[in-house]
Amino acid sequence: MKKILVIEDEVLILKSLELIFKSKGFEVETTTMGQTGLDMIINQDFDLIITDLMLNDLSGFDILEGSLKKYSRLEVSQKFILMSAYHSEQILEKAESYNCKFLRKPFENIQKTSEEIIIKLNNGK
Repeated sequence: MKKILVIEDEVLILKSLELIFKSKGFEVETTTMGQTGLDMIINQDFDLIITDLMLNDLSGFDILEGSLKKYSRLEVSQKFILMSAYHSEQILEKAESYNCKFLRKPFENIQKTSEEIIIKLNNGK
């Protein structure tokens, strides 16, 4: 069973993604705190990590960069999906520098977004 970590401080989005992924047969871990998520990444194995960029304690980029202690840059680009309501050129360029998928919030259709994430997970891209 593939394992997904969702790091998101907006509880409605966190719980919605958790329910959708669990209903599709994935094992899902969640947290609203960046440091907790980073600790989970270091201590567990995940097939996919979805993180918001703007969290209460760390940024998604802090989590991504902290994950480089465990994963290569290529693995990070394959394992991470970044999401944010903030899409400045600077943020988009930084996300692109890691070659990670970037999702813009709010989601127009969370079900469709989750299906795109599942496709990425199943294809490894």
